[in-house]
Amino acid sequence: MSAWGVAVLLSWLSCCGSALWRYYSNSPNYNIFSTRSAIRLEYEGTSFSEWSVPETCSMEDKRSPTTELRCSSPGIQAIKPIVTGPDEEERYLYVDSSNTCFMWHYRAIPVFENLTHVLIIWVFDPENADPDELLGTAEAPSRNSIVLSTQLATLGQKPTIFTILRRKVYMADANMNDGTWRITVPMTIDDVLKEIRGNQVTFQDCFIADHFFLLISSLPTFPEIPGFLPISSQAGSQLISSWNPCVPSYAVVVADTETYQTNDSFRTWTRIRVPPNILSDDERQSVSHVTLFHSGIFFVINGILYLKHFHAFRRLGRNENIPDDGIMGITTRKWCWINYLLKNERRRSEVVLWTENEVYFGYFALEFVRIITTAELKILLNLPPSATLTVHNVEYTGHPLELAVLLNYCTTCTVTKSICIVIYNEDSRQWAFQDFTLDVPMDTFLVPHFLFAASPELVLHDKHRIYYCYHNFTVTGVLQTPTENGNLSMLSNESIIHEVFVDYYGNIMVKMENNIIFYFKMSITDAVKLHEWVNNTIRTTILLSTSGHIYILCALDNDTIYAQEYPLKLEAQSIAFKTEEKCPYTAFNNDISRIFYFLDKGDVLRLWTQLVYPDNVGLYTIVEYYGPKILKIKRYTHYEIAFGHCTKTLTLTFFQNINYEGVDNYFQLQDQNTGLLLVQLRPSAYSKTCTRAHKVFQIAIGCDMHKYIRVKGFSKNECLHHDFTYVIEKSYLRHRPSENLRIRYEWEDYGCPLRLEATDKFQPVIQLFNDDGFLKDVQVNFIVWEIHGRDDYSFNTTMKESGCVNEAQTWKSMIELNKDLPLEEVWGPQNYRHCFSYVIGKPGDLTQPYEIINSSNNNYIIWPLGLSGMYVFRVKILDPNFSFCNLTAIFAIETVGAIPSPSAYLVAAFLFILMLLVLTLLVLSYFRYMNIYRQHIYEPLHKPPKPKES
Repeated sequence: MSAWGVAVLLSWLSCCGSALWRYYSNSPNYNIFSTRSAIRLEYEGTSFSEWSVPETCSMEDKRSPTTELRCSSPGIQAIKPIVTGPDEEERYLYVDSSNTCFMWHYRAIPVFENLTHVLIIWVFDPENADPDELLGTAEAPSRNSIVLSTQLATLGQKPTIFTILRRKVYMADANMNDGTWRITVPMTIDDVLKEIRGNQVTFQDCFIADHFFLLISSLPTFPEIPGFLPISSQAGSQLISSWNPCVPSYAVVVADTETYQTNDSFRTWTRIRVPPNILSDDERQSVSHVTLFHSGIFFVINGILYLKHFHAFRRLGRNENIPDDGIMGITTRKWCWINYLLKNERRRSEVVLWTENEVYFGYFALEFVRIITTAELKILLNLPPSATLTVHNVEYTGHPLELAVLLNYCTTCTVTKSICIVIYNEDSRQWAFQDFTLDVPMDTFLVPHFLFAASPELVLHDKHRIYYCYHNFTVTGVLQTPTENGNLSMLSNESIIHEVFVDYYGNIMVKMENNIIFYFKMSITDAVKLHEWVNNTIRTTILLSTSGHIYILCALDNDTIYAQEYPLKLEAQSIAFKTEEKCPYTAFNNDISRIFYFLDKGDVLRLWTQLVYPDNVGLYTIVEYYGPKILKIKRYTHYEIAFGHCTKTLTLTFFQNINYEGVDNYFQLQDQNTGLLLVQLRPSAYSKTCTRAHKVFQIAIGCDMHKYIRVKGFSKNECLHHDFTYVIEKSYLRHRPSENLRIRYEWEDYGCPLRLEATDKFQPVIQLFNDDGFLKDVQVNFIVWEIHGRDDYSFNTTMKESGCVNEAQTWKSMIELNKDLPLEEVWGPQNYRHCFSYVIGKPGDLTQPYEIINSSNNNYIIWPLGLSGMYVFRVKILDPNFSFCNLTAIFAIETVGAIPSPSAYLVAAFLFILMLLVLTLLVLSYFRYMNIYRQHIYEPLHKPPKPKES
């Protein structure tokens, strides 16, 4: 159903509510709102007379409650309906003069055989598009779109996919197909934010708007099973919603009649129902909390936790290590941090649930662990035993590894109580008491909403007011309004707060139960009331779409729901025009291309941020850090003043300068200097009219799990794999065993062996990679060893030739020092000591082979005696200042040359048998010839001929 059709439906369903008016654009998400756009107006009520619009705007029918408006002049356009009775509110809509007229449309086809998506892309004109194209559900381009895309292609247009998180680029195929381009992109879970961009090509002086979207494989929704019964909240209650923070299009909403689920931002949806005879009618209508889980949906009903998944609907309790009842709530994270750093191989929780006195973490495999009780918290906080401490509420913070617990604290507990906050870090497993206390009446219940910020920043709300805590609890107070001292209920016809919605750009919307919305931004201490958009008789909730835009989900009286786009930017601009509020700066730019940076040893991160503002306003960029103090930061500020504006550029350099070489506490020092740091950049002043007021990103200092090394010239796939074994002579093994060693060659682990002549020397070239590909050749020291224990190889360079003044470390000496450790751990960066100083090490025999290799010391592996054999080496980076990771790789060498020397016993046995055989032949021949000799003694050799008979 189109937005225009829904407007008519909403008007009909809410005819008995208050009067209001709305506007729509053909462009999805109001992306194009310009002089070329048609603006559809709709009045909802019974007292309409006509529309009041500027003279520069034309209308189809100014006396119709639903009509179309076009404005030929850009700028602010004052529009309102003229009605009988009290005046309706006037909106000040900003109509742009942009040359951006067209938009990209895509259709994703998953190909599971090679784990890719094939994107079919075309261009459409929102003013001349099919309804399916406007809704984003079209399977093929319309006739107009085929012509438009083909025309643009002839002018040189071609789309390109840019990924936001990993900065990948994917190009379109060379040829078009039926007016569409095709781009193949891999399926990923850590690079789902993408953007379609085109070339700078115009058609009829119009450009194509870039299109931001979220691309994932569709998460399945539960099917509706006949005979199952609805599950809902209590009659007359407001909507309860939950969504996947990394896939906001995957959401569930509980109404007082049904529960609805979607995987496409409620373009389509299914009803969630439960088997009969599990819950009573009263229990099925008593859902108080709902939370999405990777394998299902959690419901809290009368203090009991239930899980709905594809196969069953079941009650959870003692068997899952949680209480059978008394559960106050369950929640999951609200912000998507795909990447983060967890030390010590710990795991991160998926959900948290709580009772009045206990808090539990829930993990991926439906495992629950209690992390704290209020009795333990009283000890940690040094509270007197007579004090009463209970859990008030629990919420994940903006940090990827932290959780906030709100506590009720009181002594007499009759009139007021104090709300305090403790924060738990899942990596350090430490609790931190925050410098925040709020005294409220005993019956007050506060709901926290942590903002997308580096340090803990949150807003809390009760039924009537918003409380803010900014900049790590250093700025706190009650959100103010132009009148009524921040009491939002008194400004919204005595309605109470239903929900608070916060997005990644710092926008904060407070929705009342009667659908009146108040608006402010993070770090702002006052709010404004926005124009009414939805009738007060419709139950609604605010959600986020796949394109990052806000939409309002409406639950209609006929047990159906509908998602309606909400133009927050235009609505906020309209109010700002009335209040004459302006942003104090012109631009806030930076080169921060990622939200997650990994720094290894020796790495340096350089970033810049630029603030442009009028020269009579003194602004600067504030840099805030949250986390361990393990990085050094250099700042450099550059000023430029021109044409009445000041441009202030701040360059930041993040680095470490710790020397790990030669330390006795190598692993402890590494642990002390690794961790996760959150950084936030923001202008020193801003307002509700600023488009974006802050930039948040992570810096992880530690081992990047995606970093690895390989030996150049070796692969696993460029040879024919076949099953074979080989034998290593026992005399060639390090520990000289009593028997030869038979080895089965593991192709998947060892890769293809490199064949060398036995007289060839070899030096490995080590290359560093991560999941983005090749990074650099490794120049630092490394060591090699044969993993099966061979030691019949050596090195061509001696310690003296390498420049040693003391005896260098060798495998033999390191094994002697670390007899209790396995071979791969006896020598590494943790205990490396160089030999180039008289202070380090001891004098010794410098004619020994030098067993440390790097790219410039001309040290090679040599094969003694020129024998044939198979060697499987492991290489390890030895330099302690190279990486936090234990970087190793395996490569195999097959030497070919002289036949190996046989065993002495074998040779002796062979010679004995040969001699015995010769002797036997001699004896046999002797007797044979003796027999012949004797025969010829008695018989003449030549008998005389017999005389002829006459």
